[in-house]
Amino acid sequence: MTIELSLETATTPAAHLRGLCGGNIHLPGDPGYDAARLPWNVAVDQRPAAVAFPRTAQEVAQVVRRAGEAGLRVAPQSTGHNAGPLAAQGLDDVVVVRTSEMSMAIADPVRGIVRVEGGTLWEPAVDAAAAHGQAVLHGSSPDVGIAGYSLGGGIGWYARKLGLAANSLTAVELVIGDGSVVRADANTNPELFWAVRGGGGNFGVVTALEFRMYPIETAYAGILLWDLADLEPVLREWSAWAPGAPDEITTSLRALRMPPMPELPDFLRGRQVVVIDGAVIGSDERGAQLIAGLRALRPQIDTFARVPAKSLVRLHMDPEGGAPFASDSTMLGSFPDGAVDAFLTEVGPDADTSLLMAELRQLGGALGRPHEGGGALSQLDAPFVSFAGAIAATPELGAQGHADAVRLTQALAPYSNGRQYLNFAENVVDARTAYADRAWLQLKGIRSAVDPHGIFVSNHRVPRLFEKGRVTD
Repeated sequence: MTIELSLETATTPAAHLRGLCGGNIHLPGDPGYDAARLPWNVAVDQRPAAVAFPRTAQEVAQVVRRAGEAGLRVAPQSTGHNAGPLAAQGLDDVVVVRTSEMSMAIADPVRGIVRVEGGTLWEPAVDAAAAHGQAVLHGSSPDVGIAGYSLGGGIGWYARKLGLAANSLTAVELVIGDGSVVRADANTNPELFWAVRGGGGNFGVVTALEFRMYPIETAYAGILLWDLADLEPVLREWSAWAPGAPDEITTSLRALRMPPMPELPDFLRGRQVVVIDGAVIGSDERGAQLIAGLRALRPQIDTFARVPAKSLVRLHMDPEGGAPFASDSTMLGSFPDGAVDAFLTEVGPDADTSLLMAELRQLGGALGRPHEGGGALSQLDAPFVSFAGAIAATPELGAQGHADAVRLTQALAPYSNGRQYLNFAENVVDARTAYADRAWLQLKGIRSAVDPHGIFVSNHRVPRLFEKGRVTD
């Protein structure tokens, strides 16, 4: 096969990567470059120096070494759900390593774990565990990458009982700054193992992960749905109940304004609704008891019932396959009557907003307690996290959607705890706000040790201790 190169492309530093990954390297001007650079959030215009699609850990290592020799940096990316903060840093000298070709998932019932390659999505891992009557701490969408989700924390339907997904990791294998493939677990490279569990993609390119399975074959789960006109009584009931609810239940509340799209189900198409979804690890009787106060508000739709645990991966009805999206998020230290009023003003039935969804995730329980032997992000010290977003089909709609999402965040600012949950932070934020001060210092030190030359670029940046001749903040 003959590849025709322009003189400009042939002389760029990224040209030194040609031939790696079986030729699956795309540079600006290549026929496949525009498709290769497209993240899940297609509203983000990321234009890296190259996009590489390795198939093995050894190919990842070759890309990292060759990029370093060429004076380029490397950004790990599985799906690109949270691509905005990465693209905002500038990618002219960055090789995006898309790990989507590394997607194997294998359950090991003897060890009680699932082992996945670095680019695996949640659905194959959920299916692998379910084949043995087990569950894993997956997120709310089947096509989110396991690596990014888990390294950033990970909030799923069992979270208030079993904690963050990061705390269920038992091993991570990754390529670090010198191109070495290393394993990090409780006994091997334990400092690095601590850092990656919550520290994100700052420490290398993940090539494999191992995480615990749990003996959950079914759950009492479903949705409750009302017209948006009923948001006020539903929100007041849910927000008063949620902080003190028992650990075995995890829920979310969303105000949704759905477009009249033919692919949507009838009960959502073109409607404005409020939805509470969630799951209970317990009996049907216990589940019914826990949601009795919400059921008393007489939802139009109530699907809570005994369901296979594997079905929960689509309970939230998140869009799959990529979408243009603009959003904003904040962690909330409380949600009193004033917060209810602010939420109603911004996204209630009488609000003028472009937001497709405004969501409150119920935290607390195991999420709010330090996890013994946990990583850099062992807990989330907040009862709620807010996340709001809009479809960004055009730049103008994206700007309006982002502005409306920020407006909701600002309205809730009096109740914020000043911290961020970085998996939901799809804009540039101060990453320090996700960690305790001591953890932030440790993260910087470990980054300095495994990436002394600053080759890696992550969505939310943890700096090295010293950069450009000075101590970093």
